[in-house]
Amino acid sequence: MASERPAKSEKAAPRAPKAGKKSAPKSAGSGYLVVVESPSKAKTIKKYLGRAFTVKASVGHVKDLPKSKLGVDPEHGFAPHYEVLEKKAKVLSEIKKAAKGAERTYLATDPDREGEAIAWHIAEEMGKGVQVQRVLFNEITKKAVLEAIEHPRALDRDKFDSQQARRILDRLVGYQISPILWTKVRRGLSAGRVQSVAVRLVLEREREIQAFVPVEYWTIDAALSAKLPPGFVARLTKVDGAKAEVGDGARAKELVDALTDAAWTVAKVDRRERRRNPPAPFITSRLQQEAANRLHFTAKKTMTLAQRLYEGVELGEEGSVGLITYMRTDSTRLSAEAVAAVREMIGRQYGAASVPAEPNVFKSKKAAQDAHEAIRPTSLDWTPERVQPFLEPDMFRLYELIWRRFVACQMAPAVYDQTSVDIEARAGATLAIFRATGTILKFAGYLAVYGQQADEVDDGAGKTAAEEDAGAASSAELPPVEPGESLTLGRLDPQQHFTQPPPRFTEASLVKELEEKGIGRPSTYAAILSTIQEKDYVAKIEGRFQPTELGTLVTDLLVKSFPGVIDVAFTAGMEERLDEIAEGQVGWVRVLEDFYSPFKAELARASEQMRDVKREEIKTDLKCEKCGSPMVIKWGKRGRFLACSGYPECKNTMDFRTADDGSIVPVQETVTTNEVCDKCGAPMVVKTGRFGRFLACSRYPECKSSRPFAIGVACPECKVGQLTERRSRRGKIFFGCNRYPECKFAAWDRPIAESCPQCGSPYLLEKYSKRDGPYVACPNAGRGGSCTYRRTAGEASPAVPAASA
Repeated sequence: MASERPAKSEKAAPRAPKAGKKSAPKSAGSGYLVVVESPSKAKTIKKYLGRAFTVKASVGHVKDLPKSKLGVDPEHGFAPHYEVLEKKAKVLSEIKKAAKGAERTYLATDPDREGEAIAWHIAEEMGKGVQVQRVLFNEITKKAVLEAIEHPRALDRDKFDSQQARRILDRLVGYQISPILWTKVRRGLSAGRVQSVAVRLVLEREREIQAFVPVEYWTIDAALSAKLPPGFVARLTKVDGAKAEVGDGARAKELVDALTDAAWTVAKVDRRERRRNPPAPFITSRLQQEAANRLHFTAKKTMTLAQRLYEGVELGEEGSVGLITYMRTDSTRLSAEAVAAVREMIGRQYGAASVPAEPNVFKSKKAAQDAHEAIRPTSLDWTPERVQPFLEPDMFRLYELIWRRFVACQMAPAVYDQTSVDIEARAGATLAIFRATGTILKFAGYLAVYGQQADEVDDGAGKTAAEEDAGAASSAELPPVEPGESLTLGRLDPQQHFTQPPPRFTEASLVKELEEKGIGRPSTYAAILSTIQEKDYVAKIEGRFQPTELGTLVTDLLVKSFPGVIDVAFTAGMEERLDEIAEGQVGWVRVLEDFYSPFKAELARASEQMRDVKREEIKTDLKCEKCGSPMVIKWGKRGRFLACSGYPECKNTMDFRTADDGSIVPVQETVTTNEVCDKCGAPMVVKTGRFGRFLACSRYPECKSSRPFAIGVACPECKVGQLTERRSRRGKIFFGCNRYPECKFAAWDRPIAESCPQCGSPYLLEKYSKRDGPYVACPNAGRGGSCTYRRTAGEASPAVPAASA
């Protein structure tokens, strides 16, 4: 039976060498070996150590559970069977050879649980004859590296056990649920302890949207003027002492008619100073959210760039330099040295008023491990302007974001002068209250460095007029007015609105949701988002996640068959249990035993009772056009389709769509075009497959030539492919690159081959709204206000200057 908690060695760690010396060691060995994960990290560290040190890279994990089998024995203490990865055999051999000739080996893998697991596996492969110690540093700077070498420690068994428990949990869930899906749905599907819960969140949000019933409401704004300019706008908030609930146009017209000749008087003026505090320094999840909102980066891209900034980038004559601290952290803690340095820089560059009396301290979340500092620059000497010539554009943008956030977090709050004015409009027996609010920035504070950004608005959905518009019309500046002063009405402007459903998740908001619900850990968010897209369980359309037909089917099956596992509360609770293992509060085998007993029962039940989609046939009223047999709905590797019930004698199949009334409507396929087949010269016809319209030879099946239904717009993402019309599995038209899956660009609105005259986007979108009808807009519009270009459909586009040769 696997030993759960081997005793840690009580032997005192031998004295570490003084790193950085030019001279070779006096020992008979060939020096000291330092092992890290990546070659770039090895290169950065090597320049800080003397000739006595050899630095090798493991290039990630060297051992893992086998791919071809479970690799875990639940009947004998969940003993894992690790194997050396085939691609790492040579790397591991070189590390072992170097370790045998070294006086001492330092394992300097990343300072988290995964890094601890890598270090543990390397130590196991080196054997007992090699003297191994662990070194940790939160940043790759000369000072941090030398201090770590001079203060080595023993390997942390608790951290390793926690990571091992996570790996085994994921293996048990994935390798034991997935085969059931292969049998019941189709081969190649997968389930995951965390990924399946993430898909469930996306699916449940989609169902909220589908079930949402819009509610009509109206707002009434009054354009007013006082004795002195400027004019301003106030919004109706109360009618006869109660909140203004204007539910339809008739009530809005009634109020407008009543108030047109009202007497308008200032009832109350409230002037106050409002402060906006600076944000905390970045933790991993917040970095991913801000990079998505401000830079439009995916979580995966953000973490890839951050990893390179941490491990080191070439800065000319300086060589490889680690520019940021460790990027996987959930702590907002900052070192006293870093805080002192940034406060001194703020005072020098922005003035004493921008430095708060005491350093700003931010609370970490309750569940935060607090093992590392927040993400910050390693040195204020490396300003964005200084490093820009050496960084790729996107890497520079991310570094600048991290730099500005760190500086801003230790600055004084922004200060606003805010004025609220309540106005009485009295007409006969009707007394209405309108409110206007004016805000003026009085002192920029941290906004001088980290400008205010309109964060993604994921609230406001489903709200009533009283909730959504309670307030007031907001203006930058209001005229000087006093209570009792009479005002002049310019016009009353009634506007119809409808409450909106909750928005679909973006990368930023899904990361935020995962974090708030305790699902996964900072290091796992990017992988979760990538995996659920790669498995085709969700699709990202115009930057927002939607469940695919496959994702919907699989998630519903899993939730019904494994309610105890595909559950938000269970997944969050398991993260807490893994934290307890890392802190030495509970043994890893005990945690797995508590999980596996009920899970094993659910596995047995699902094997027998899970719906057998693969063999399922849903009868329809349609008849086969070839043999007259009833048509049935079946499930294939590309989704649902109509098939003849006379199969295999009759192999007729066709696609279909579901009408609004729920009826099944076959999709007709033959529309002749002027295009000719490039193989046989016959006319090409428009056909509809499971992925939308395409051109096919009219002589099919004699000639099987086909090509995508292109719309004449080059793909703006890969710059190589062409955009084609496609159809989602729910029957909705969208537009994607013909190089899919190499390029995953997709848009619901039809792109047109015209560049944006404002921001230079290579394409525009044809859009439609109930209020305004068809219009043309920039795809960057609405993303934090980065572009505002919009024009009515049919309106001529302003001339765009041609690019110079």
